[in-house]
Amino acid sequence: MTPESIKELPRRQDVPREQTWDIEALYATPDAWEADEAGLMAGVDALAAHAGRLGTPEGLLAYLAAADEVELRLTRFMSYAGMTASVDGRDAVAAARRDRASGLGARYGSVTAFYRPELLALDEATVRGWLDRPDFADQRVRLERILRGKPHVRSAEVEELLGAVQAPFASERGIHPTLANMDLRFGTAGGEKITQGNVDRLTSHPDREVRREAWENYADAHLAAQHSQAAMYATNIRQSVFLARARRYPDAITASLAPDRIPTDVVTTLLDTYRANTPVWHRYWRVRREWLGLNELREYDVKAALVEPRQVSYGQAVDWICQGMAPLGEAYVTDMRAGLTTERWVDYAENDGKRQGAYSNGGGRVKPFIFMTWNGTMNSYSTLAHEIGHSMHSLLSMREHPYSVPRYTLFHAEVASNFDQAMVRAHLLKQARESGDTTFEVQIIEEALSNFHRYFFIMPTLAAFELEAYRRVEAGGTLSAPDLNTLTADLLAQGYGDGVTMDRERSGSLWAQFSTHLYANFYAYQYATGISAAHQLLETFAGDPDAARENYLRFLRSGGSQDPIDALREAGVDMLSPAPVQATFRTLEGYVARLEELLAARR
Repeated sequence: MTPESIKELPRRQDVPREQTWDIEALYATPDAWEADEAGLMAGVDALAAHAGRLGTPEGLLAYLAAADEVELRLTRFMSYAGMTASVDGRDAVAAARRDRASGLGARYGSVTAFYRPELLALDEATVRGWLDRPDFADQRVRLERILRGKPHVRSAEVEELLGAVQAPFASERGIHPTLANMDLRFGTAGGEKITQGNVDRLTSHPDREVRREAWENYADAHLAAQHSQAAMYATNIRQSVFLARARRYPDAITASLAPDRIPTDVVTTLLDTYRANTPVWHRYWRVRREWLGLNELREYDVKAALVEPRQVSYGQAVDWICQGMAPLGEAYVTDMRAGLTTERWVDYAENDGKRQGAYSNGGGRVKPFIFMTWNGTMNSYSTLAHEIGHSMHSLLSMREHPYSVPRYTLFHAEVASNFDQAMVRAHLLKQARESGDTTFEVQIIEEALSNFHRYFFIMPTLAAFELEAYRRVEAGGTLSAPDLNTLTADLLAQGYGDGVTMDRERSGSLWAQFSTHLYANFYAYQYATGISAAHQLLETFAGDPDAARENYLRFLRSGGSQDPIDALREAGVDMLSPAPVQATFRTLEGYVARLEELLAARR
């Protein structure tokens, strides 16, 4: 294939403005960001003057007010840097900006390291007495959380050191994505250069040869760098284990979950329930193979469209989402539509150098922002529905609470995003069935199963992978690329059963393809718990929709004012039981059964 035949993506500066986010709401220009750096650094350093002055309620409140002001500015500063690097991974200036912001964040952690040890050195009964005062009302939640973490806070000297190592300990999580975005070359598929932004579209291409080429070349690029990536990931695990031990936690997973009072049983229950229900996935792979008319289903076939792919415009997706979320009320939909259109929350342009995946950024209380790449498929619509769930969560919670109340956790967050997808999907399925449009019905089910594949197949697999990788390091073992590849392939094989013919070597590189998830440390499992809680919440709308709406909106508005397990329990979901995961498998099984019915009707 000649270079002239390869489709080139537009450069970042050439994409239409309306397809980009309103990053100027954070800083009007890069120069404005540069100009803020010195003042922000001075503000960070000035916080050191509060050390030794937290022993009175007035002194503590003064510090918290000053720290909040600096931290909010720092959040905006870091958001701008991270966002500009996301949209063009080949922009060296943006990458340097992100590193400088990360360094300033580490400096903030080091300067303020005195805060927790000094607070916890005070008489606990005295501090709890302050929390009953009206002027501490907005500080109560975070201070109570600090008090309960007292056994894991070290001396001021040790805390300063632990704060100082945050930046160097973040090196691997910065290098690995940079390697993937800037240095790895994925080749071509169907005459188009493979990028992080278009690989999902190419691996779901109608032409099987294009799918194969995209899947294999993408995996091969990661395999070419597997030893470097494995060394980086193993280093990250060792660093996390060190930090957990430094804070006197029994293991890294407890250290990760304990601050939000999430029992480790939530993860093990999820994984046990997932393994017990993998036959549902095995059944789906067999249906998919029959529907596609293949002798064997390969991994590059799991995203292939069962019917002619529907092209979806961004505007159509916005309409679908707004119609589907109508049960949450006019105010919710009005805010959402404005964010998706005139207020430019979303950066959805496809351009060269744009990193893989999607995310929502709270925007430092300026406005929420969504990062994604629009490729005109049902999966693009699904991603947008997912991310706008995050953004509306951010909007409603920040309206309800001042900055001093903690932001919602990742565990909270994945419920909101998956709920929006589930609710819109239910609306579209109802429309399709009422109209008798079975083709559209299949497309919606495919979107659902694609979403389930990512959040209820890949993510539990990565969660099991991560837990085992940490256990090996904590037991004194080592991790090499062959170790990680074999572990990944073995876990995938459990989910594929006899339904998918594997290429174990290429399959084994999956862990390396999800660096943004694995470097977040025990993050992947929260996608699976989130989709599970979301489907149980949606069931409540079938009974009393008015009460269900108020319960769910209250959950969104609560932000981080409650621990996630407590907030979900109030909304009607018990994440300590296997019930939400089992309910979601029942939903998955219903989709598979409907595909079997439609397949039988075609014969």
